Amino acid sequence: TVYSVIPEYICVQTEIVRRWGYPAEEHEVLTEDEYILTVNRIPQGLKHTTGLRPAVLLQHGLLAAGSNWITNPPNSSLGYVLANAGYDVWMGNSRGNTWSRKHQTLKPEQEDFWRFSYDELALKDLPAVVNHILKVTGQDQIYYIGHSQGTTIAFIAFSTLPELASKIKLFVGLAPVATVAFTASPMTKLSVLPEFLIWDLFGRRDFLPQSHMIEWFAEHVCGKQLLSELCGNLFFILCGFDEKNLNMTRTPVYTTHCPAGTSVQNMVHWAQAVHGGKLMAFDFGAAGNMNHYNQSTPPLYQVQNMKVPTALFSGGKDTLADPKDVAVLLTQVSNLVYHQHIEHWEHLDFIWGLDAPELMFPSILKLLQQH
Repeated sequence: TVYSVIPEYICVQTEIVRRWGYPAEEHEVLTEDEYILTVNRIPQGLKHTTGLRPAVLLQHGLLAAGSNWITNPPNSSLGYVLANAGYDVWMGNSRGNTWSRKHQTLKPEQEDFWRFSYDELALKDLPAVVNHILKVTGQDQIYYIGHSQGTTIAFIAFSTLPELASKIKLFVGLAPVATVAFTASPMTKLSVLPEFLIWDLFGRRDFLPQSHMIEWFAEHVCGKQLLSELCGNLFFILCGFDEKNLNMTRTPVYTTHCPAGTSVQNMVHWAQAVHGGKLMAFDFGAAGNMNHYNQSTPPLYQVQNMKVPTALFSGGKDTLADPKDVAVLLTQVSNLVYHQHIEHWEHLDFIWGLDAPELMFPSILKLLQQH
């Protein structure tokens, strides 16, 4: 079979990287609230070069993992392309995904482990990872490239934490998501449910493709437009996908690395975002909000306060990062240095698209050189 050469769908991230002949490291990063995150590093490319290798942090999207950046063969995976271009590549894993399910005192079996949403990914995980990279490399600043929710947490963190923002040379946002007012992705199906029902259906721990959920999605979401065998894969369903531009022989690799899981609370936060149409903190209800924020409504995040130079890449067929939401976002980014719109791209093309090496990678490499 196609997979006899490289059975990557059973590999951990460091093994995948080493299979292709690249050096790989795995780091553990402790957050201020005691989560232990796995961060993977490709310290250099195939050619050993001396001199400074500027650090780049790649941050995955919703229900995804750091392995997204290295899942295609090297010429069409951004992680390897950057390593070969002379960068020190770091790949984050958000708390609660397959590779970041550790905590100093809590276990994933406990509900308390899962009391987080993208607020914590932005305000707790991101600063810890950036500071770890700066400490290890001795550099003052890094480049940040995010996809999907990886851009959401950057908009939140870089606009709310100026000290963190000062450590970012350039923020490259792929399929950027600040608001999801116009999203047509199946996530809207989730947001139709009353919040108590989401908790009832999915529990209060991790949001994973358990069988009853898959059945629910298959019945309510799949229809005819998705290949039946992928229908059980929430990642593809939630993101929408275009088989023409994905390397379908690699489907087993994609589907075993995704969905990599998150908390039900995070999915509830996304459902709230679809309803509210704004980028705001998690809504705990009036009493809970007073407790958490000292006000009855959750605070709004002000993207326009972000000073970091920002380059955005958007797709015309993206149902999650909808072009109408992106249009609103473009007016809010105060230091926009570049925007490229790729009309036929959808949400997953930014990480796995077969034409990414021609359409996007050169622009990214040029932007990194300029900043």
